[in-house]
Amino acid sequence: MTNLFFNQREETLSREELKTLQNERLIRQVRRVAARNDFFRKSFADAGVDVDNFAGLADLDKLPFMNKITFREQYPDKMCCVPKTEVREMHMSSGTSGTPVMMLYTANDLDQWAECVARCLRMAGVAEHDVFQITPGMGLFNGGFGCYHGGRKANCFVIPAGPGNTPRQLKLMQDLHTNALLCVVSYGARILEVMQQQNIQLPDLKVGIFGAETFSDAMKEHLRKGFGIDVFDIYGMTETGGIGTLGQDCCMHDGTHVWEDHYICEIIDPETGKVLSDGEEGELVITSLTREAIPVIRFRTGDLTHIHSREKCGCGRTHLRLAPISGRADDMIIVKGVNIFPSQIEQSLLKIPGVLPEYIITIDDVAGVRKVYVQVEAQQNVTGYIVSRQLKEDLGFAVDGDVVPPGTLTRSEGKAKRVVYKRDGEVVK
Repeated sequence: MTNLFFNQREETLSREELKTLQNERLIRQVRRVAARNDFFRKSFADAGVDVDNFAGLADLDKLPFMNKITFREQYPDKMCCVPKTEVREMHMSSGTSGTPVMMLYTANDLDQWAECVARCLRMAGVAEHDVFQITPGMGLFNGGFGCYHGGRKANCFVIPAGPGNTPRQLKLMQDLHTNALLCVVSYGARILEVMQQQNIQLPDLKVGIFGAETFSDAMKEHLRKGFGIDVFDIYGMTETGGIGTLGQDCCMHDGTHVWEDHYICEIIDPETGKVLSDGEEGELVITSLTREAIPVIRFRTGDLTHIHSREKCGCGRTHLRLAPISGRADDMIIVKGVNIFPSQIEQSLLKIPGVLPEYIITIDDVAGVRKVYVQVEAQQNVTGYIVSRQLKEDLGFAVDGDVVPPGTLTRSEGKAKRVVYKRDGEVVK
């Protein structure tokens, strides 16, 4: 039987042990970054934080927030808290506009990243010597290398396939008997599409780990049934150190375990910044406890979720569980007074038999009136009327739906661009 723990001692710490460890590490981290970096020192001083008398968790809400803008303003390395001679690697965000988010890594940061990903792999049932195929790119974007570091630490046979060339991906999976596949969510759907078109069987594949995009329940079921495997949702971001650093769901599929020995989670009201109680939906805020080069202190992720449980999970882990990410605060679409997220539209579309997981949402502001138009690939029995009716039933307002034949919409080998914004018919860039 597969050992479902990579570091059982740390993954099963009691709540009291976790709290004590977090408190000690938080105090040490705050004092360390204030002593070593002008940005953090000034930020804390401006917020009135007395670093010498900082009391840890009890004073957490006194610390100022950070966000993506902070990283861009301090680009490339103004938040670095170690000498340049200790930096061993760098990665950056995959965004195509504006100043990127850069992350630097010490040797310990790389080991922490590898440890977190290795925990995720074991939690998904990936055993030592399993064949682990990685499809995110092995470049500046942190996805591929994080999986690589973790796969090596978990003692897997790693296939660093990188993105694209889907027929080759499938040939590698057949020839090398891939057991576990890691993809961006939308690229996982593309691999499944080609696999079904070519009538390929993958009897050795047992686990699919997907991330980097909001992962609706309907899409999880589509991939689970299509591949005939168990499906997991891995979580992390450039600012926290990369893919898998924050955690993943386990075999119970009852929330995302966050590695609390390395990160503190808060949920805040996005408007007021007030910390919310467990179970209340809000914006996730992360503080890194063990990262050295560029740690985050109360980083506003923009992701909307809630703390699902702090109780011991059926898998045996004690680290808290987040509810699935419902959307991003900056992705919310307000139409006719109704707040919706692209993931809700996807969930609605995939309820319809014959609809495929390829779609484009167009938001068009026409003379001050916002309209939503959805174009989706589907089989011949699905009509635009059926799509519009389903969307209206689920969303509460009329949405124009148009059905196009399978293979019509442009595919992406990275993160899919699902939403297009227009003003009076012209694309807004």
